[in-house]
Amino acid sequence: MPNINRLALRAVGAAIGFSLSAAIFTAGAATLKNAAQNDILTADPHSQNHATTNAILMHVYEGLTRYNAKFEVEPALATKWTYISPTQVRFELRKGVKFHDGTPFTADDVVFSFNRIKQPQGTMQIYIAGIGEVKKVDDFTVDFIMPAPNPILLRNIIDFRIMSKSWSEKNKVTNIQDYKAKEETYASRNAMGTGPYMWKAWAPEQRIEMVENPNWWGKKDGNVNAYTYLPIKADATRISALIAGDIDMSSEVPPQDVERLKKDPKLKVLEGIEVRTIFLGMDQWSDEAKYTNVKGKNPFKDKRVREALSLAVDREAIKKSIMRGLSVPAAIIVAPGVNGHSNDIDKAEFNVEKAKKLLAEAGYPNGFELTLDCPNNRYVNDEKVCQAVVAMWAKIGLKPKLNSMNFAPYIAKIQNFDTSVYMLGWGVATYDALYSLQSLVRTKTTGADGNFNLGRINDTRLDAIIDQLKTEPDVTKRNALIRRALERTKEESYYVTLHHQIRPWAMKKEVTTLHRSDDRPEARFAKVSGGGS
Repeated sequence: MPNINRLALRAVGAAIGFSLSAAIFTAGAATLKNAAQNDILTADPHSQNHATTNAILMHVYEGLTRYNAKFEVEPALATKWTYISPTQVRFELRKGVKFHDGTPFTADDVVFSFNRIKQPQGTMQIYIAGIGEVKKVDDFTVDFIMPAPNPILLRNIIDFRIMSKSWSEKNKVTNIQDYKAKEETYASRNAMGTGPYMWKAWAPEQRIEMVENPNWWGKKDGNVNAYTYLPIKADATRISALIAGDIDMSSEVPPQDVERLKKDPKLKVLEGIEVRTIFLGMDQWSDEAKYTNVKGKNPFKDKRVREALSLAVDREAIKKSIMRGLSVPAAIIVAPGVNGHSNDIDKAEFNVEKAKKLLAEAGYPNGFELTLDCPNNRYVNDEKVCQAVVAMWAKIGLKPKLNSMNFAPYIAKIQNFDTSVYMLGWGVATYDALYSLQSLVRTKTTGADGNFNLGRINDTRLDAIIDQLKTEPDVTKRNALIRRALERTKEESYYVTLHHQIRPWAMKKEVTTLHRSDDRPEARFAKVSGGGS
């Protein structure tokens, strides 16, 4: 690496108050420094259902269940669960567990966390969907009471993170942070759980530091005693830091750099598909769409317009020229690896002439103006993909323009429905298609239903299918319902699906870790020979 690049990187580190190359933690500790392009949105574990936020906070906060190395459900803060009936599940809690401040973990914390995560200003209700009540039986036993059977309960609650009732009361954070209102609370900047790592510091857009919890109840598979996460937006800076040895790994590698990194003898690359689908959503609710020149009506309510937008996108060209082969063109909103995905319906059509004809039939023979809102630091090549889509839409007579921005203000903008067409990526934390259908397609309510249905799709026929699969215990019948729901979502062009991401991670040869298809690098699975950087 040329010295000028190393010096520039050091200057960046000095400007934000830390050294990328110096060991941040105690000498002799196995330190792992991972970099990706976007920061967490908040430290409040019940506020924002955002993959990076969840991936970082899971080091500090835990659920009653968790995934093992093979994505099988295993005990975490609960040691056992028993079905008293199809609608009542008894969880026996792990005894002797302490929060990072030394207070004991009990059933009161589980009940408190359940009542907190339900609050409407958060977006994490999907993880307690189908649970009516959590009842304390004794200090180390709780019952989950459900109005109907819940076939994916144990997977859902993995991301139901348990907070300390006493810590929350002490710091006046019994209510979830209102992120959309730009509220700041003690819990939005500080974290305190039972997990394998303790929160040390967060400098937004600069670094997050965590240190090992010496009193953790579990056992790590690796030797990482200190974990640092660095949000480095610029691809070139991030990859230069990896090549220079100033970071240990990057879980976000631009496709154009993968082959070069594979040839570097100091590095290695892990590749695998991510269970995340990238798509474009459209406002299908407003009587007049924002940011278009169409007055008095909303073109996106017309299925022909939505279908035309999809037909105009050449997904194979995006895969080849922008993603360098590291994407799977998508026609449905769930990726391979998710229960319910089917290859035979995951095939998208590209047809410019048909798209033009549909626009003309819908009353727009000369197209119309529209704005595509897009993040520029969240998904792989997100802004470049949006630029390509804008160019493709122009070929069918539309007059699109691109509005790209940092993800933090972007997500607040689209959650406030201040958009008419937007990009979103959706990873499936439960590995079951209900997670996507319920969040993205189901008519929006005040609970988990439709909590990221930002286009406000309203399809009662589809709602009925989704509601049925929520409680169907028969696997064959349930998978048939999932297929019907995915087919209808595709037929109605409710989303312009683009691709499923393939996610390479690059790291020093000294780093050993598990590639995770949920794109959540876990420090407890990592080992750094020689103590790390």
